[in-house]
Amino acid sequence: MSKPLQILQQYWHYTSFRGEQENIIQAVLDKKDVLALLPTGGGKSVCFQVPALLMDGLCLVVSPLIALMKDQVENLLKKNIPAASLTSGMSFFEVKKTFQNAVDGKYKLLYVSPERLESNLFKDYLHELNICLIAVDEAHCISQWGYDFRPPYLRIANLRNEIPEIPVIALTASATPLVQKDIVEKLQFKNVNIFSQTFEKPNLSFSAFKEDSKINKAIEILNKVAGSSIIYCKNRKETKKIAALLQQHNISADFYHAGLKQEDRNKKQASWIQNKTRVIVCTNAFGMGIDKPDVRTVIHYDITDCIENYYQEAGRAGRDGKKSYAVLLYQTIDEKELELLPDIKFPKIEEIQNVYQCIANYLQIPEGIGEGNYYDFDIIEFCNNFKLDTILVLNVLRFLEQQGHISFNENIFLPSKVVFVADKNSINSFEETHPDLSLVMKTLLRTYEGIYEHKVSVNEKLLAKLCKLSYDKVYDNLKELNNYRIIDYTPQKETPQLYFILNRAPAKHLYIDFAAYNERKKLYKERIEKMLEYIHLEKECRNKFIANYFGNTTVNDCNICDNCLSRKRQSLSEEEFKEIEQQILVTIKNQSTTLKELLQQLNAIKKEKVLQVLDFLQNEKIIFTDEKGILFVK
Repeated sequence: MSKPLQILQQYWHYTSFRGEQENIIQAVLDKKDVLALLPTGGGKSVCFQVPALLMDGLCLVVSPLIALMKDQVENLLKKNIPAASLTSGMSFFEVKKTFQNAVDGKYKLLYVSPERLESNLFKDYLHELNICLIAVDEAHCISQWGYDFRPPYLRIANLRNEIPEIPVIALTASATPLVQKDIVEKLQFKNVNIFSQTFEKPNLSFSAFKEDSKINKAIEILNKVAGSSIIYCKNRKETKKIAALLQQHNISADFYHAGLKQEDRNKKQASWIQNKTRVIVCTNAFGMGIDKPDVRTVIHYDITDCIENYYQEAGRAGRDGKKSYAVLLYQTIDEKELELLPDIKFPKIEEIQNVYQCIANYLQIPEGIGEGNYYDFDIIEFCNNFKLDTILVLNVLRFLEQQGHISFNENIFLPSKVVFVADKNSINSFEETHPDLSLVMKTLLRTYEGIYEHKVSVNEKLLAKLCKLSYDKVYDNLKELNNYRIIDYTPQKETPQLYFILNRAPAKHLYIDFAAYNERKKLYKERIEKMLEYIHLEKECRNKFIANYFGNTTVNDCNICDNCLSRKRQSLSEEEFKEIEQQILVTIKNQSTTLKELLQQLNAIKKEKVLQVLDFLQNEKIIFTDEKGILFVK
């Protein structure tokens, strides 16, 4: 038995690797640079976590999503694999302690955001860390020609200059040949080792329907196909509305979007994962890092703006290998809105400059300052105050991110922070005169190391438990201590945060790379055209079309998408099809019948024709098969 397989069995309890996983792991162990193209649910994390356990040193994992980092670290810790993450919101002291633990060899994997790579503290510790492997998750973010370009990813190249001998594994679920080439160049691969698992999904039936009433079609699908489901919508308001309509039809449903409190999001997500809620109606804020294998349907209530997003979201269905459905619903107005998107997503230069100036005015940031600071940013209030369109503002923020000016996070969580600002004599005197606040002060000092030197993240719920006080009482005590200037207390924030990467510039002299801007707009338009081409396919296999888009040109027809099924049906005349359908239904209704028995009873008809009609009836959920192989009609 190979060593990688032993590790897989010991920690993951799987008996074998899937697809290209073992070949990828061996290439990493041979210290080669690797680009791994694995579809959603294809087991990307195993490809760097297994070799990390076999290599001497620390695997540095660069990931763009805090939630994804936290999930992976929690899963590793459950397996008794030492791991940690450095996320925004951690205090200087906490970050420093984590780095020191990493230097001391206490972790096998350390997850960091791409922004962290540029911090002075990271640079100070870099050469003390015994890094054996760099894993770049969501690697398509490094390419400005991709659908999800994130400028901080370009900084990974600087890391390669610092430690050139360390191998890199880049992983993504969705990269076209152009983006693959860009990833390899930007990450300075010395020798190109590209592993690509097929992008076809043999158990996933793709379909697209132009519908006057999307809700009626969604209800029809959910009534036909039992089991867990996701419905993706384009905005928050729609998620709530559709969930309510489903509930009216006795379908267990809930809504989810980034505007909800973290606690509410966690509850809704847990309820759906545990199958207490059947349908989760959500924006694209939902799904990343969630590995629920038994999702039977993913319904897109609106057209996504690119194949990459659609494939990734649709691919959350059927990860257990069982028959599942990816359905896209659309109307003429959706097509027209999509065609207008390039001019909306890429605003005019003067619009960008105006929004940037309004942001500076709203946050009251003078020219030449702001770098490295977080600011509360209520986008609705901002748009109302300056009479700006919300969509325009969001697209300008996205553009400013791509140009490296700011970072905007709608669902960032910044924990509460405390540092003692009074000297020890003043604290002692204050304790004597304010005994009612003494307990919280002493508990802070006993519980949080370094609270005199730096702002430390604190947990009010933990403090309440330790002090045997209510949460509200502890919160009030902390505010009082802050007012008396004994401590500096910053309550936790879940409000959207705007982070200035660079100092605020004069709006008219804002740096803009026009050539790259225009090229990105052109490629974005081409991606929309491909998406429109996908929904308008009449004869071509949808699964094959998607695989070809990602450079997989050897894929055969899937035989289960709407177009393949329609083509099958058309090979029989309508009259012949109906006659065979009637004979099948009569036979099954009259007696318990297996497939073998059905074919024997209808031996006067060609076997291929019977199977063709039966396949259609099963896909349409008219005929079912029980665990004993008996065919039946509900």
